[in-house]
Amino acid sequence: MIVDRQGRRFRNLRISLTSACNYACTYCVPNGKRLVAAQDELSAEAMARGVAYLIEAAGIERLRITGGEPLVSPKLEAFMTAVGQMGLADISLTTNGQLLARKLPLLVNAGIRRINVSLDTLDPVAFRNIARGGDLPTVLDGMDQARAAGMKVKVNMVPLRGQNLDQVMPLLDYCLERGYELRFIELMRMGHLASDSNAFLQQFVSLQQLLSLIGDRYEYLQADAPVDATAVRYEIPGQGFFGVIANESVPFCRTCSRLRLSSTGWLHGCLSSSNRHYVGDLLDKPRHEALPALQRLLVKALGDKQEVAFSGGATIMKIIGG
Repeated sequence: MIVDRQGRRFRNLRISLTSACNYACTYCVPNGKRLVAAQDELSAEAMARGVAYLIEAAGIERLRITGGEPLVSPKLEAFMTAVGQMGLADISLTTNGQLLARKLPLLVNAGIRRINVSLDTLDPVAFRNIARGGDLPTVLDGMDQARAAGMKVKVNMVPLRGQNLDQVMPLLDYCLERGYELRFIELMRMGHLASDSNAFLQQFVSLQQLLSLIGDRYEYLQADAPVDATAVRYEIPGQGFFGVIANESVPFCRTCSRLRLSSTGWLHGCLSSSNRHYVGDLLDKPRHEALPALQRLLVKALGDKQEVAFSGGATIMKIIGG
């Protein structure tokens, strides 16, 4: 077991199945161009082998499949079939929901029971302005179908001053009515926002600002959450829950248990570090050769974690998964 001096270890793996995405959200891609799959992305078999090796080398217990947009990847079915047989405590998926209804039978058959849908507004015009792709009714229909299929649905919203702040309450009401748990995500100093502090500050909405908006309509209580949770969770008695991933306001670095594997074979121990560690070449090696080398890289990746708070990173989030 690899543990640092703060007692942190890797329990949760987030794997970016592809860097390709059918959206180009303003807070992720500054130039409006959709990201395409890299030429050197790992195969489904190699990625699955990477998960298996990381389970053994790091003690990974939970897996989240991300992107880019994982549902656009032709590797999705083969990868999920493989990891579904590895005995993980939990496998979940984050999607923008555009292809959710179409891919739902595949997800259900693969044993996915939890999904997070990235949705920043219920206004169709604002939706197109932020996502720069897709359409809102298709996403909402996919969420309804997922709920009807027995999936637990969470919604991820990034509140942005000047773009969708007026949608905080409509989206919260919508989620409470349907039994979805809404997660507000504070804007992160990632990619182009890491070097443009003015753009970041002009759009940033804090935990306290969100709670002030919500408190004008609802009474809420802070709810329990796992010790390594990223979200501060709240209950609106009799109606449901919401949470805030308050990366800036309430940093969670001290308890972070997340490890990320990119679609091109790079391990990222911390979003706030430019360090990355290539493991793609290890995934073609037999277990007895791969594991010792992988463990050495994991020690370095764990050492990349911030001790107190996130300080920003130049990496584009879509490349390494949310």
